[in-house]
Amino acid sequence: MRRTMAACSTVLLTVVSAACATSGQTETKQADQNAPQALSFWSTGGDDETATFQRAADLYHQKHPNVTIKVQTLAWSDAYAKLLAAATSRSGPDIISGGMTWTIQFGTRGAMVDLRKYGADSLKAQALPAQWESAISPDGSVYGVPLDMSTMALYYRTDLLEKAKIEPPKTWDELTAAIDKLKAAGVKKPYSQDWGNLDWIGYFNYLYQAGGSFYTADCKPSLDTPQAEQALKYWVDLYRKHGAPTATVEGSDALDTGTALVVAGNWIAKGIDVNKPKLKGKWAMTTIPAGPAGPTAFIGGRAIGVTSFSKYVQTGADFVTFMYSDEAIAAIADEAKKRNISYISPRPDKIVDGSVFTPEQAKVFEASIKTGKAAPGCPGWDESAPDVAKQLQSAILGKSDAKTALAEAAKVMARNAG
Repeated sequence: MRRTMAACSTVLLTVVSAACATSGQTETKQADQNAPQALSFWSTGGDDETATFQRAADLYHQKHPNVTIKVQTLAWSDAYAKLLAAATSRSGPDIISGGMTWTIQFGTRGAMVDLRKYGADSLKAQALPAQWESAISPDGSVYGVPLDMSTMALYYRTDLLEKAKIEPPKTWDELTAAIDKLKAAGVKKPYSQDWGNLDWIGYFNYLYQAGGSFYTADCKPSLDTPQAEQALKYWVDLYRKHGAPTATVEGSDALDTGTALVVAGNWIAKGIDVNKPKLKGKWAMTTIPAGPAGPTAFIGGRAIGVTSFSKYVQTGADFVTFMYSDEAIAAIADEAKKRNISYISPRPDKIVDGSVFTPEQAKVFEASIKTGKAAPGCPGWDESAPDVAKQLQSAILGKSDAKTALAEAAKVMARNAG
């Protein structure tokens, strides 16, 4: 389960014109707050994740007996399209969750409530600043707030690193040196990337670690910098010079089949010992190697917000705020533990405290998130991301040089910025 909108945003261009019709709609008449209320919550992800959020919804019901919230699963593959269809028809869920920047896109088209009107901006003090910045509209509107977090780690085979007599790499230079030493020691699969392979998310790490960014502070494309070019050249070299596979292999499968170093999402950590019992005692994890400007890693996650066509806006907004409470987070984490799935709270103070991970794993994710960055919330990014990824791929596959690929990507971003 990959908590990002990258795979889904490809549908946006085909339906965005219809979605624009949601702008300027009159406000939906609100239901009597004292009467029984039945709210629907469309949650992007898997059924097990839906169950964890339902646990919080049931807890909310205990505190508010006249309110029932039913959580329904939307698969990442078609969630964006379904949510846009609901926004266009102004019928569907009261509450939604999806990619971190989705609520911005829906909100600018009139389909989401600005939660500042209901005090939800007070949650900013509890959230991770980088993730909050990603979820909030450039004009300051709060159409959604972070619901959870995901990040990357470097998973490694302890037995294979011992064979090559090396430690886990901590920098770009150490990574390429480690790959060479692993090869020299007879390790046939020294390195691979799972989450973000051949995608903008994979490049994201190197871009920010080199001191670059996709956009300037005022949302102008910023891929025409030496830092952006340095990052892409390094990433390309991992494939073309150092043999990283272009075919994506799921992280735990890569470890199980003999890959020594694997960049993958936090969600595989919970299942490795269970799903790959032969690996027990033969793997560990650390933060991904740092670049010249620091150890920045991509932070994913979902945003949660309330639709403008809901009859229960006040209650929906109150539920969103409730999801940041100690009791809601504890309930979600407890259910996640029972289902052996990964959950990282949107509150940094809860990453280690009450974590579903082992203390050692939680500390790795905490360190990764502490210096991490989230997807840009600039206008046009969701439309641009798939084509930006294609331009980056062209450099990896030898169809373009780094400078040209970045220039073409920047053109896409500028065109979609409006």
